[in-house]
Amino acid sequence: MLRAELGERVDTSPAARAAARTDRSGQRSAGDPIAVVHATDVSDVQATMRIASATGTPVVPRGAGTGLAGGANSDVGEISLSLAGMTRIHEIAPDDLLAVVEPGILNADLNTALAEHGVWWAPDPASRAISTVGGNIATGAGGLLCAKYGVVRDAVLGVDVVLADGELVRFGHRTVKGVTGLDLTALMIGSEGTLGVIVGATLKLRRLPTGIVHSIAAVFSDVRAAAAGTAAVTAAGLSPAIMELMDATSLRAVHALLDLPAPAAGSVQVTAQTDGPDAAEEARRIGEILASAGASVEVSDDPDRAEELLVIRRSMHPAMESLGTALIEDVSVPRSAMPDMFDAIARIEREHGLVIPVVAHAGDGNLHPNFICDGPDIPPEVWRAADEMFRVALALGGTLTGEHGVGVLKAHWLREELGDRQWELQRGIKTLFDPQNILNPGKVFV
Repeated sequence: MLRAELGERVDTSPAARAAARTDRSGQRSAGDPIAVVHATDVSDVQATMRIASATGTPVVPRGAGTGLAGGANSDVGEISLSLAGMTRIHEIAPDDLLAVVEPGILNADLNTALAEHGVWWAPDPASRAISTVGGNIATGAGGLLCAKYGVVRDAVLGVDVVLADGELVRFGHRTVKGVTGLDLTALMIGSEGTLGVIVGATLKLRRLPTGIVHSIAAVFSDVRAAAAGTAAVTAAGLSPAIMELMDATSLRAVHALLDLPAPAAGSVQVTAQTDGPDAAEEARRIGEILASAGASVEVSDDPDRAEELLVIRRSMHPAMESLGTALIEDVSVPRSAMPDMFDAIARIEREHGLVIPVVAHAGDGNLHPNFICDGPDIPPEVWRAADEMFRVALALGGTLTGEHGVGVLKAHWLREELGDRQWELQRGIKTLFDPQNILNPGKVFV
């Protein structure tokens, strides 16, 4: 039926089916899906879902495959529905600060197009050169700029969604305000393909920042001091556009990957950037606070230095892959609790005999511990250590995932964070949208 309806857009080649089994988390499903449908427009998605609904066939929506929770991985008996070919920008309205786009457009490509109009879309995952807007929305992505500019949910006005039965619906508004009925746009953001297939989005834009970007590179000899210093920056009411923390192991690995001089033993780096008309004064004050916390501080308005610092941060994941198999995790805690979270990770690392490099979006309390191990599979001792880490994050008032989503990696712990009643309510919403359970089954709610 798929082939008759969609022709060459249905790909059953072994390579395509094998690629759809995994994402950048390293998780891999048990077997190949039936086929990969390469959608080029909304009608392709609708046709796929109508056929899937009629036959009871599971469908797994997929963007660029850059997810880190296994949420877009397809398995035996499933259809992988790729939205990566839907890349059109339907509208840019700078006066209204909005754009209407398809889900497959890459973050970086979108902002290149928007820059010609003096506007931009703020969400900035470290993978912006390879991640799609639709994937960002489906996972509720965050990134480097969240502390000042918010996460994806703060930058989406509406979404176009194909439901499980193939019907196209539009949620949200083109207006800044809109409170008619329940906020189904917010419900779709972070739903990971379990409620519907996002085929379009009306995005909330911003004017490009004015002034010269200033960068701060602060080197600490202790990760707890670095975490305390970044918490002090936010407590002082300052809002750097970027404030990232790389512990000693991650910083050393990145320098080795990029052939940079090795940092001093035990060095921990905080990289911050300020923008807008007050960038220079904010950078000066941030530098003073970090210096008071024990850092050696460099403040610069050189754009080349700014880019160099960002390249170091964006190279974190490739550097982890160079160390071995990496389980890339994602917990968030209140910013004031970051020092305690770093202490807990160091203790878990020692007690379990593991290597756990950490990078953090220090401006918003989102930490990414990377559990490094040998061999293609994650061994049980790593999962035991991760389990302990998740429980510490929850005990500190945090959450299991700040931006990667639940997917398959966090599904085991979801009910523990939500509680039985909320888990049942959320599972009921899933059933209402997808009564046959054909949309990304086995993810999030298991």
